[in-house]
Amino acid sequence: MRVSVSKICSFAGKSSVIAVAALSFGTLSTAALGKTERLGGVYNISYAGFTVGKGSFSLILRDNAYSAKVGMEPAGIGTLFSTGKGGAQATGWMKGAKVLPSTYTMASRASNRDFYVNLGQGSGHVRTTQVTPKYKPSKTRVKVTGQHKLNAMDPLSAAIVRAPSRNKVLDPSVCNRKLPIYDGWARFNINMKFKEVREVSSKGYNGPVVVCAARWEPIAGHRPERKSVQYLANNANIETWLAPIGNTRVLIPYKVSIPTATGTLVLEATKLNMPQTSGLRKKTASR
Repeated sequence: MRVSVSKICSFAGKSSVIAVAALSFGTLSTAALGKTERLGGVYNISYAGFTVGKGSFSLILRDNAYSAKVGMEPAGIGTLFSTGKGGAQATGWMKGAKVLPSTYTMASRASNRDFYVNLGQGSGHVRTTQVTPKYKPSKTRVKVTGQHKLNAMDPLSAAIVRAPSRNKVLDPSVCNRKLPIYDGWARFNINMKFKEVREVSSKGYNGPVVVCAARWEPIAGHRPERKSVQYLANNANIETWLAPIGNTRVLIPYKVSIPTATGTLVLEATKLNMPQTSGLRKKTASR
């Protein structure tokens, strides 16, 4: 088995919510006016039951602006197969229920190769793209056009959402949404759907989580004949678990689970730096 951080980042980014980042490490809302909120977490990354990496997440919210950053590096058995590491960061603004990204960068190195993405964004669209390396020419690859970059956003900003209210932080609407994502190489949707509310107890977090099902929908940049593409497109067992922060309208990922043909990729919090949840009772939400 050969596992590299670049492959984990690529796979997670194309099937999650980095939706879930290279995921998608943030499901967030605006902070109180004039108040700065600093959040963070440490995550274990496992594949087929073996620890292969560690992830970190940090977030700064001020007024309607956000700045998010994630990082990954080998750990456990992953250190035997890869010396690579990588990370991504995004900034932007939130206006009402809309997330308006402005910048996104991703850089990683694995197997003596550098991977880099820089997206310039505005008004809900991807305006400029810098990416290394570029895809090799292929007659079967679905071409990414300028139209695909309209009404699309980077993987990290795509995970940002605002709960309807503090009383509905466990509401199904937190899950029920479509994430239109462009990662510099491919354009795809992550279609989210509410499953249930659960109680979890671990070193990372104690309390309720909202469990969302996720489906990866390829739009462009992929090769339809690839078995990995077909498997992901037909995979109905991807999940992301979101943990509410205190009594706010903010949630951050507690766990992301992505089954593959050879094992399940899991990102799970081992430590979340956030206010203790108090008075938040589990509510039964209808599907």
